[in-house]
Amino acid sequence: QVQLVESGGGLVQAGGSLRLSCAASGSTFSISIMGWYRQAPGKQRELVAIFRSDGEINYAASVKGRFTISRDNPKNTVHLQMNSLKPEDTAVYYCSDYSGVWYWGQGTQVTVSS
Repeated sequence: QVQLVESGGGLVQAGGSLRLSCAASGSTFSISIMGWYRQAPGKQRELVAIFRSDGEINYAASVKGRFTISRDNPKNTVHLQMNSLKPEDTAVYYCSDYSGVWYWGQGTQVTVSS
C-alpha cells in the first residue's frame, strides 16, 4: 500500500517562501509519476507541478517561474519549493503518485497572507 506524507505547509506573508516535502512508502517511486496538486476553498483540485513519464516537468501557468518541483529517488521524496508566494496560492497542497493507480497524501495547508 502506497502512503504519501506531506509536510512543510504553514502561514507565510506574500512574497515569502515555503518548501513542501512528500515522503513516499510502499511506492515504486523511481518509476512513478510524482506531482503536486492543490485545492482552494470552493474550487476544484488543480495541477501545480508534475514529473511526466518522459521525465519532463509540467507546471501550472500560474506558478511557472516561482515554484520548482524536485525529487530524490534514493530517499523516495519529492519537494515543492515555492517562492514569491501570493495570496491566491492559498490552498491545501496534495502530493500524488501515479503508477497505474492514483495515490494521494492527506494534504498540507498553505496560507499566504497579504
